[in-house]
Amino acid sequence: MAKQIFVNLPVKVLQKSIGFFTRVGFSFDPKFTDENATCMVIGENIFAMLLVEKFFKTFIKKEIADSAKTTEVLLAISFESR
Repeated sequence: MAKQIFVNLPVKVLQKSIGFFTRVGFSFDPKFTDENATCMVIGENIFAMLLVEKFFKTFIKKEIADSAKTTEVLLAISFESR
């Protein structure tokens, strides 16, 4: 079985996030998309699960990091151009 990476990220507005990432060239797996989450395909075995905050909170005991005050994760995605 191929190794896979799933990065789970909270989002405030799922459709707005899908729209943004679609415009910059990402696609989504409809098998893992509903009103609570979507699976953004980054590479053959790399995915980002975008979860609405209320759903994301069902997996954690702590608060979601306030991105205006803290840094929770650093991600780097390379492209040929901006």
